[in-house]
Amino acid sequence: MSASVSRTPRFPEFSACLELLKPVTWFAPMWGFGCGVVSSGMPASGRWGTIALGVVLAGPLVCATSQAANDWYDRHVDAINEPGRPIPSGRIPGSWGLYIALFWTALSLAVAAVLGPVVLAAAVVGLALAWAYSAPPFRLKLNGWLGNLACGACYEGLAWVTGAAVMAGGIPNGRILAAAALYSLGAHGIMTCNDFKSIEGDAAMGVRSLPVQLGVKRAAVVACATMAIAQVVMIALLLLWGRPWHAGAVGALLLVQERLMTRYLREPRRLAPWYQGTGTTLYVLGMMATALAIAGIPS
Repeated sequence: MSASVSRTPRFPEFSACLELLKPVTWFAPMWGFGCGVVSSGMPASGRWGTIALGVVLAGPLVCATSQAANDWYDRHVDAINEPGRPIPSGRIPGSWGLYIALFWTALSLAVAAVLGPVVLAAAVVGLALAWAYSAPPFRLKLNGWLGNLACGACYEGLAWVTGAAVMAGGIPNGRILAAAALYSLGAHGIMTCNDFKSIEGDAAMGVRSLPVQLGVKRAAVVACATMAIAQVVMIALLLLWGRPWHAGAVGALLLVQERLMTRYLREPRRLAPWYQGTGTTLYVLGMMATALAIAGIPS
């Protein structure tokens, strides 16, 4: 009589590693990097290889590192919220989740060094925030205010600055830095919307996300207000910089977002994925409109 025995694999499969690195999350920093490239106002001709390497750095490297580190340190929470994830399911066995995060960190730094000292500095800050977000002793994600701020900075602001630095070969100008900072702050709201899917697990494991701290309704209001305020300030700056048409474009996108927010706030938990696919899309389109505006301003 024979019995089948299920054995845990010694090494992770490629598909599990790819799932750990979460390609679906790479779009935001890659888009931010693209906004930085555009906002620099410099021609891309002859620099496509460098730009492509920067896109890889922003998404498949730095962002993927943050996802791997987060999954490793969140494996106990994921066992409640998403037990099918690669680490709690056993498809990435042992400490391989940690090894992948460490290797991807080293690879990210190596690629950033090739792109210049300013890009390397931005990558160091981004990776430090990524690890501080997930890993003790900081574990910024335990507080939704701090954790979402770190995520917004990594996903939007630092990626934007990196794209501009790749083109300029140095520190970007003040207008670029201001836009990157504002859209980073607004992205705090996007991160809050993402927290609605894991309220039970977060509460059980002591992760004080804003939905856990404030309740579903108030957290949704804070998320929407954060996104809207950042864009209102950006519109004011665009008008101050003599770019009324671009300010109008961002304003029109914000007006549509506000209509969507009205619906979202009626059932924020159920409609969070819907709003992320609609309102957040309009938010990032406003980022590109801002980048185009900055590119046209004489130095």
